[in-house]
Amino acid sequence: MSEGARESEKLTELAKRRGFFFGSAQAYGGVAGFYTFGPEGAALKRNVESSWREQFTTKLGNEEIEAPTIMPEPVFEASGHLDGFDDMLVECGECGESHRADHLVEDNTDVEEAESLPIPEVEELIAEYGLECPNCGAPLAGREVVDFNLMFETSIGPGSGQPGYLRPETAQGIFVEFPRLKEYARNQLPFGITQVGRAYRNEISPRKGIVRTREFTQAELEQFIDPESDEPPLEDVRDVEVVLYPAVEQEAEDVEYVETTIGDAVDDGTIASDWVAYFLGVAQGWYEEVGVDMDRFRFRQHLAGERAHYASDCWDAEAELGGDWVEIAGFAYRGDYDLSKHEEYGDDSFTVFQQYDEPKTVERAVVDPDMSALGPKFGGQATAVAEALQELADRNPDAFDGDEVTVEVDGEELTVDADVANFGVEEQTESGEHVTPHVVEPSFGVDRTVYTVIAHAYAEDEVAGEQRSFLRLEPEVAPTSVGVFPLLSNAEELTERADAIVDDLRAVGLSVASDESGNIGRRYRRQDEVGTPFCVTVDYEGLEGDGPDTVTLRERDSTGQIRLPVDALVEEVLAVQSGAKTFDDLRDAYETVDTDEA
Repeated sequence: MSEGARESEKLTELAKRRGFFFGSAQAYGGVAGFYTFGPEGAALKRNVESSWREQFTTKLGNEEIEAPTIMPEPVFEASGHLDGFDDMLVECGECGESHRADHLVEDNTDVEEAESLPIPEVEELIAEYGLECPNCGAPLAGREVVDFNLMFETSIGPGSGQPGYLRPETAQGIFVEFPRLKEYARNQLPFGITQVGRAYRNEISPRKGIVRTREFTQAELEQFIDPESDEPPLEDVRDVEVVLYPAVEQEAEDVEYVETTIGDAVDDGTIASDWVAYFLGVAQGWYEEVGVDMDRFRFRQHLAGERAHYASDCWDAEAELGGDWVEIAGFAYRGDYDLSKHEEYGDDSFTVFQQYDEPKTVERAVVDPDMSALGPKFGGQATAVAEALQELADRNPDAFDGDEVTVEVDGEELTVDADVANFGVEEQTESGEHVTPHVVEPSFGVDRTVYTVIAHAYAEDEVAGEQRSFLRLEPEVAPTSVGVFPLLSNAEELTERADAIVDDLRAVGLSVASDESGNIGRRYRRQDEVGTPFCVTVDYEGLEGDGPDTVTLRERDSTGQIRLPVDALVEEVLAVQSGAKTFDDLRDAYETVDTDEA
């Protein structure tokens, strides 16, 4: 078994045993791609989401919404998901099992990023390497690779109802509400809208636990900007150090990462968009804050063939998990694609009116078609022809220089006499203009981030001659902040004092576990495995002295212990929890305890 497979097996076993996550509906055989977060996992996930909100909503001055997870079909027709949201599927001719073709190529060959390759090339690779069905071993050479749309379809309303889909991303819930959201932003660009919520993709072959599932949580920010005038506060992140994997390096014979700063990467053109660069810098700091190992982290630029249909440039945040690099976030410059599409398909305005500092006099190409001539000639298409003439005048005034003008309506080319079009150029005074904002999108996979935090926090050592596994979780995201134990569970005086301490810690907002089961060493180990940063033990030594009552405070990673007054406990734990103090600061201030029960 490979080192990566062993790591994955250990994490899966720990996740089940300690209540982080496990396959859903196991009593009914389960369904691949659906997971339940247990008590520890749900708490860890909430803490990661809260930390993300604090950084990307509160600190960046954005607003958050919550949109429905089911949306009508026209939304996804406009967004392009009906036609372009596909993965490559190959079906085994023997057992009928479906597999994701590009993943089979990546897992069994030295080809990376097969997702960016065209289907015929993937079919050739399957044949060249003699790839077989992972389920039954039958050869897959010669089997057709087809596009498979990943959206879950449903009906809205009784009977056949109205066609709808479970959203494959939270972004469309923001885009379709733009006409109202821009009003809340007082029609002032730039502004950002965030959303944390569920998304659904009918994955061909879910795998690697909660890394690739059919239902998952996204945390997304849609930053709406005026591309002509809005600039990000790049100076805030200019000196942030990052590891980049640009497209040019991925295609080179000798692959090398680029270790640089955000500022230098912008200056030398490695990152083309200042806005994308800015969010990479912000994300780097946030990932480090929640406990992602920066030695196992990089930003990889999408190759041209794998970019989404809406993205002019895209970078992924990737974490090394079990020997593989896994995407945990994407940063895309979506341009005006989304709002322009919804403007085209919807019944509202997806532009922002930008007021000029002073009115401007401009020359404007206009048409005033003779409808008495258009009506008899084009019938019900007359209005559409008139609109097409104005659009052509805006786009290409020179098209009216001849005797006839040709426009396209519903895919049909129609010819209009120039004198009927009545083209002219007028001087107009304008107080502003309608701008279709561009969109910059940082999109985070919450479940994948949770898995990454667990994987990067997992550690093993030896304590008192015994093997120990534990999670080095940051206090900010740990499911439980403090474990509180009476040394003896049958001693009423100790349990009463422990219960009072639990109440005091919970009263200040800390998550506390109370445990009286088994010897104190076993209780420490249970908290170590779920990543609890500190454990408090109430013993007779702390209650029987002449001075104030004391307890021991144990730190998870070092297993070191100190003795401090009960009256100081809450204040000191909060100080370490917030980062105002370290455990070493407490070691210097209080008595160190030497014990075999580490």
